[in-house]
Amino acid sequence: MKSLALLLSCLLSCAGGVFAQDYPSKPVRIVVPFPAGGTTDIIARTLAQKMQEEWKQPVIVDNRPGGGANIGAEFAVRSAADGYTLLMASTAHSINATLYPKLNYDPVKDFTPITVVAETAQVLVVHPSVAATNTRELIEFLKSRPNAVSYSSAGNGSQPHLSTELFKSMSGTNMVHVPYKGGPQAMTDLIAGHVLVSLATAPSAVQNVKTGKVRALGVSTLKRIPALPDVPTIAESGLPGYEASGYFGLVGPANLPVAIVNKIHATVNRIVQEPSVAQYLSDQGADPYLTTPAQYAQLIRDEVSKWGRVVKSTGAQID
Repeated sequence: MKSLALLLSCLLSCAGGVFAQDYPSKPVRIVVPFPAGGTTDIIARTLAQKMQEEWKQPVIVDNRPGGGANIGAEFAVRSAADGYTLLMASTAHSINATLYPKLNYDPVKDFTPITVVAETAQVLVVHPSVAATNTRELIEFLKSRPNAVSYSSAGNGSQPHLSTELFKSMSGTNMVHVPYKGGPQAMTDLIAGHVLVSLATAPSAVQNVKTGKVRALGVSTLKRIPALPDVPTIAESGLPGYEASGYFGLVGPANLPVAIVNKIHATVNRIVQEPSVAQYLSDQGADPYLTTPAQYAQLIRDEVSKWGRVVKSTGAQID
């Protein structure tokens, strides 16, 4: 019996190796659970272009927004575990595990982590009409207008949503949440003055800050970011102890063959370490951040626990 088991193991291993050598032999789809133009989309399209060049096969970005990233995630999790449908997961993937009382999938058990691609900050931005030039002044502004100011987010369960709820809880302020289907729409309404505040992901905010369409008051990470070196952290500019980083990475359906995981992982690592790609992502406010599949799996578990505590402590709910 032991010999038979060993033989079967060897045959499966060899089959996986052959499969990996042939992969990909047809178009690969990267599902983005947000609209085009947002942070997740920018990172996915940067990867897709380079993956297509290396693999000589089409790599298609498939935007499936809605449901706080759940629609795209559900589509990906129901796909065949063959490497031809991947999901560009964001921090929303970890947040949804506790924010939504009932999900049709398990963000941890039903996916195969491949690698983190980038880490991002949120940028605390306001409409130019807001009389605040730093975090401390914004807190004072909000306390003088309880529940009279609206903030935009990339949708229920998005990191901007939970990061703002954490900001409200720590600062003792109140704002009205206006969720959108994605970051671009949330930023458009901020620029138009329909909402006054947003904790937008850096790639969605950087160019609008540089052109003066919105004013940056602070970044959510513990250190300043290269894309906005003159913008202080939220912690140093008025809310000590505040920190919220975001992670974006590739996952596949559960039980993705190890050989396929390793091939995708190796390709993405090469791409992200190319100086031109690393510089482009950094300029957008998305700093390259690579992990092994095991490290990414642990990060997802840690993030589920971290954001679960934020959901509980802030009382955040789906609007």
